[in-house]
Amino acid sequence: MTRIQKTVFILVALIAVVLGLTINRVLNDKHDNASPALIDAGILLLPQSRQIPALEMTDQNGQAVALDQLKGKWTLMFFGYTFCPDICPTTLAQLRQVKADLPKAAVERLQVVLVSVDPNRDTPQQLKQYLGYFDKDFVGLTGSVETLQKLANAVSVPYIPADTSKPNYTVDHSGNLALIGPDGTQRGFIRAPVNAQKLVAQLPGLVKRD
Repeated sequence: MTRIQKTVFILVALIAVVLGLTINRVLNDKHDNASPALIDAGILLLPQSRQIPALEMTDQNGQAVALDQLKGKWTLMFFGYTFCPDICPTTLAQLRQVKADLPKAAVERLQVVLVSVDPNRDTPQQLKQYLGYFDKDFVGLTGSVETLQKLANAVSVPYIPADTSKPNYTVDHSGNLALIGPDGTQRGFIRAPVNAQKLVAQLPGLVKRD
């Protein structure tokens, strides 16, 4: 990646961060009195749902997946990568715990999706092996840098593509999760760091909604 390209990506990411912070502020103002328990659990709902672009990606089984195929369940969408040294394994372990502690009815209405921000190393096979350490039902998605940027920017969960020419490179990314409704629109965010206990208390009521 050239210096100009990296600068453009950084600017885009900064814009997304500012947008995310603005949304968070609006959400806190709007929902302070309405749903303090959701906010305390790190769940921030958007005043209006947001459309997600019609993108096609590849899952951990090497199959083409349109984002529309995620419809029907609530999706906790996390942007990370398998070589991540800290936030990714911690977050996925917490989500595994959340799933284990939720009632069966809530689990059936939820899915966890890891969108790789490291398509250079995260092949479908690598994603499948990695997610298997946490939960075999977790979904992994990958795609081109351009596709990943479109999705990340659309849901305001920014990341900066890495310089893959460097050995043992890392990828800068947000730890927030995008909350996608069963209709395929973004309903909000789950703020990092994940609080498993509080999410277990609040998600069952949330995922009853359509």
